Amino acid sequence: MSLIETLARMEAVAAGRARPRCTVRHRHLAERPLVCVPLTTSGEAGAPLGALVGTDREKPLLLAVPQPRDRELRFAFLAELAETVLPYVDGFADAIEWEERKETDPETGKKVPVQVELCADAPQLIVPSAAGIEFVRLLGRSMRFRRTAEQEPETPHPAPPYVPLLGRWLTHFGERARVPGASLLVSMTDLLTRHWATGQSVLEDQHLGALLAWIDPPPGMSGREAAERAESARDADGQLRCPPAGPATDPAFDNRLLAPAMTRYDAGLPGAEEALRTLVESQLRPTWDAVWHGIDLLRTLPAGARVPDRWKRDRWSYTAHRDRVRAGEPPQPKQDDAVTAAQKLSARETAQAQLDAQEALDDPLVMAGRRLAGEAFQGTVTAVEMAFSEGKRPMPRPLVTLRTDDQPQLSEGGKLYRPLADGRTQTAEYVASGDGEPGMLVVRLTGGMGRGKTPEPGSVPEPDDVVCWTLFEHAPRGGPELPDPEDTPWTHGGPPPGAADAPYTAPDPVTSEDFL
Repeated sequence: MSLIETLARMEAVAAGRARPRCTVRHRHLAERPLVCVPLTTSGEAGAPLGALVGTDREKPLLLAVPQPRDRELRFAFLAELAETVLPYVDGFADAIEWEERKETDPETGKKVPVQVELCADAPQLIVPSAAGIEFVRLLGRSMRFRRTAEQEPETPHPAPPYVPLLGRWLTHFGERARVPGASLLVSMTDLLTRHWATGQSVLEDQHLGALLAWIDPPPGMSGREAAERAESARDADGQLRCPPAGPATDPAFDNRLLAPAMTRYDAGLPGAEEALRTLVESQLRPTWDAVWHGIDLLRTLPAGARVPDRWKRDRWSYTAHRDRVRAGEPPQPKQDDAVTAAQKLSARETAQAQLDAQEALDDPLVMAGRRLAGEAFQGTVTAVEMAFSEGKRPMPRPLVTLRTDDQPQLSEGGKLYRPLADGRTQTAEYVASGDGEPGMLVVRLTGGMGRGKTPEPGSVPEPDDVVCWTLFEHAPRGGPELPDPEDTPWTHGGPPPGAADAPYTAPDPVTSEDFL
């Protein structure tokens, strides 16, 4: 937790209301997102109890499983879920635009420009909390390997063709959710906690009702009082007034209402199924309304300047998976090979570094946190001295002296970066403290001034200009490329499974030491 976030939480406690952590919205928010509020059976994470799904806040679709222990009813729930979600996901697949990319020519080995398809937009799934993302990933793993009648005519319980297809899409969304800054699958609690700081713990922020109580408390109540009521207030029957739908249910609801209702359903009593559906909807509807309330709050924030660039990467991801599905490729494997796992880890590390840099460049409040950490500094230019590099072709290397109250973690010759008005990044290096006075720094500009003997207009700051330099790169790149799977040494998981010289990876035998 950064110093500025700690300060924001302390201010929230003192003010009784959440404090903003950002001045802009750092995540993409679709005009027409698909909201999904799942509910599972206590003690069995893979047994769905119901869900509210839809793009219309006033008309959600209720899916309920009267008896989660009945596999047929669970399969019917998955089929109905696929019938609801797939049309929304496929609705973005055919609206395309053309993008120019450089690819390697197999004959010459050179990079050549080619025109490729890119979906003009992509779907966005929103769930209440981080546990909802894990449930989506679990559903994807349980659905994508289901066998259909076309694949195995003699399978005892064939699945409709669209069930494993939805499993592949949910798996893709779940994997994409692990990429920092991605927005194909997001949770409302993560979205809100990124933009507001509350006076409660990070764990308590996962309760959507309590989180919204801090951000937008009812009139006459503080955030703490409203959060306590959202977490623990119960009606005359002992039921929570704000059910968590996290996606686990409340024990009081399970014992007093759900269990008797399932007993009546198992006994075949008339109206028992409709009563169960009403109970499930009573637990889902408050969370459904809370998710849309969070969407309304997020829409009040303007989008950051670099949010569309990150959403474009999500569109590339959606387009690539669309192409894999249409090409008839098999579903994602249960476990990644060594090279794929390393590539995913490297890509996520690069995405995290890019996200941290972009959020700071988009938001002065986020940049303030980097300045407090000594990773950036802002100052007023006091003097500019023209200088040139040594060599056959001298290039301009102006010396800029500025005054700052920040305390950056600088070392002589350290690289610095400054965003320019045209979107480019200017590079510089730290020289020394100016005139030995505290707060005076001298930096030497090394780039961003053009290729001429004189700097381009506006590329060199003038006296009295306020400039901000960062010690981190604005567009960090990943490490070296990894070898192909067939070239991976056995010490790192290769050769790939199925190869003639692949080692046999049998599980370790169970011994008496495995049991206490």
